[in-house]
Amino acid sequence: MKKSTLISALLITINSSATFASDVYIESFETYGKEMQSFPGGQEFSNSIQAYYKDVEQTQKSVGYIGKPLALPKPIKVAEGVYTIVGSLIWHNPSNFGLNNNLTFIIFEDGVFVFNAGPNPAVAYSFHQQIKKITDKPVKWVAVENSQGHAYLGASYWVDQGVKNLYSHDVANRDFHNGYPFIKKSWGDRVGHEITETARDVSDKFTTFEDKMTVDVGGGETVQILNFGPGHTPGSTIVYLPSRNIVLPGDLAYNHRMLALFSYTDTQKWAKTFEKFMNTMPKDVLIIPGHGSPTNMAKVKQDTYDYLKFMHKEVKAIIEAGGGIEDTAKIDQSAYQDRPVFEQTHKNNAAHIYKEMVGEDLGQSFE
Repeated sequence: MKKSTLISALLITINSSATFASDVYIESFETYGKEMQSFPGGQEFSNSIQAYYKDVEQTQKSVGYIGKPLALPKPIKVAEGVYTIVGSLIWHNPSNFGLNNNLTFIIFEDGVFVFNAGPNPAVAYSFHQQIKKITDKPVKWVAVENSQGHAYLGASYWVDQGVKNLYSHDVANRDFHNGYPFIKKSWGDRVGHEITETARDVSDKFTTFEDKMTVDVGGGETVQILNFGPGHTPGSTIVYLPSRNIVLPGDLAYNHRMLALFSYTDTQKWAKTFEKFMNTMPKDVLIIPGHGSPTNMAKVKQDTYDYLKFMHKEVKAIIEAGGGIEDTAKIDQSAYQDRPVFEQTHKNNAAHIYKEMVGEDLGQSFE
């Protein structure tokens, strides 16, 4: 077999290997190298290919990501030392690189605290480059809002950067680990495998908690890492900065964007959890929500809690009148039609809540 033919075959193998599991781009080198051993004169070429794959693997793991920074939105200054990138308000897709939630960083005396690891190593790397333009302090802490890909899949980048302090709710960490191959494939299919495939499951590196933990970040300041119960996801993390009166509730709270419900979403528990959140936080707390721009409690209550309570009332009335799931499509949700992804979510939301209330199977999803 000619060397040019071998190289062409190698490129075909690499470009057709987008699947889940670990990094198939790197694994394709190893597989192809082994295959070449069976051809006359292929042993030398096989050795070269396998040596190259090992070098690529080591390099990727040492830096977290190899590539140019992505064109992410610029961080907005929320308060002194607090910055957030407001992610896209539509579904994750190649145009937004999967960044459809918010990425936040807070500068403390001892270093930088990051909330949400990013949807892939490419976004995490690009986010890190923006942090470096604002401060030369190292990222020392990373917390993730829940088990979803846009919160977790970038975590391996931060581990490779030497971050030792990673935090997640214990249920979220378990759910991400158990669903990792499917979550990674789902996000790779939707966003692009070329920026997703280097992600690894580093859930074993996380410190987990149940209800509350406190992190000393220097300068007399602390970060409270909280959980008030399940909701949008079974496990979630809230970060509260008492000295700055700022809270990051993750997907517990939405601003402006339409809520999206998945198989694991319990909307009735979500409403109760939101009530605990409202009753615990100061009334004037500044909120950096999971979706949408920074705002106040009244706004996220209107866009999250009030919507849930409205839908619960409407669906309950249908059930009590003997109606079926098909009747949920008649619920007038026009008051929310200006919200991004309304058309893609409002009917599913109504059907989901109906199934939830009557105890029907909600299926399975990996996001």
